[in-house]
Amino acid sequence: MSTLLIYGSYGFVGGLIAEKAIDRGLDPILAGRDRERLREQVADLEQPGRRFSLEDPVTVATALEDVDCVLNCAGPFSNTAEPLVEGCLRSETDYVDITGEIPVIESIHDRDAAATEAGITLLPAAALSTIPMDCLAAHLADRLPEATHLSLGVDSFRVPSIGTLRTVIEGADTENAVRRDGDLESAPTGWKTREIDFGRGERPAVTMPMGDVSTAHYTTGIPNVEMYAVMPQPARTALRLHRYLSPVFESKPVRWTLKQLAGVREGPSERARDRGSAYVWGEARTEGEGGAEGERVVSRLVTPDPYVVTVDGAVTVAERVLAGDADAGFQTPAGAFGADFVFELEGVEGFFDEETPAETSPVNPLLQ
Repeated sequence: MSTLLIYGSYGFVGGLIAEKAIDRGLDPILAGRDRERLREQVADLEQPGRRFSLEDPVTVATALEDVDCVLNCAGPFSNTAEPLVEGCLRSETDYVDITGEIPVIESIHDRDAAATEAGITLLPAAALSTIPMDCLAAHLADRLPEATHLSLGVDSFRVPSIGTLRTVIEGADTENAVRRDGDLESAPTGWKTREIDFGRGERPAVTMPMGDVSTAHYTTGIPNVEMYAVMPQPARTALRLHRYLSPVFESKPVRWTLKQLAGVREGPSERARDRGSAYVWGEARTEGEGGAEGERVVSRLVTPDPYVVTVDGAVTVAERVLAGDADAGFQTPAGAFGADFVFELEGVEGFFDEETPAETSPVNPLLQ
């Protein structure tokens, strides 16, 4: 039987993923660097455990010698992805993670040739938002193969887990990012607001530096990509102020204090996760002469709660990689498994395709 190791298995999301993997009969090895938390989880879940840190690449590779696939759940991934990927390359172990950090995805993409030579799969961002949006991007590219511009977005306000908060704090000085003519470009945080109908009426959404700026481009080849997320007014104001306050947040004492405060927040309850949902929207278009808009297609998905999708998606991707269904090298979810992969996740509905021309007011298929 193939062996799955979950690194960061005792975090909030990592714990949910570990339980899901056990329920599916994957018999994972639980792993991380915190001896006491790992020991407690191993006893609770009655699974094998493996403690190792990520400072020495030789140590990491040795810890992975008998492992077929690593599922990295330990954020911030800017700290953990590179050493684990290096260890996987040395030990010829497949790698999956749940990051949404653009620099991390780009750095993993840079190891494509090395992974191909080693015969292993590197598949980051196996979570929400990336799985639904990546599959939606692939679907839109199928509908409009000549598309030159892609916009994707999500409407789902959810209290973040401790790990998510710490990841956001770690990257608080990271600017927004968009894809322009195939290249990543920086833009002010929350620089653009747009009214978008995600499936329950128009709501204001702002541009966000989400990992799909990278994954959707690599999946579809569309050279211009923007990402949006619905934000309440206070959050939009905070994003606009961030560029002026960023020197304060960058100071080590402030970051340390924010991380300690993040540590007191638990993730959403099981009841909240069961009741949650996300509305995912995408638009592909061509550009006419003089920059005028040409053809335009819109599609939507509805998914369960983001945490539910992340847990289901991460384990499902790991299963498919363990089964040998993904090619060697850098992969994205839809690039590896196709646009319809998202429907392997429980409770996902779509694709809801909008056929009405852009200049008219369409009937929302989710509200019929």
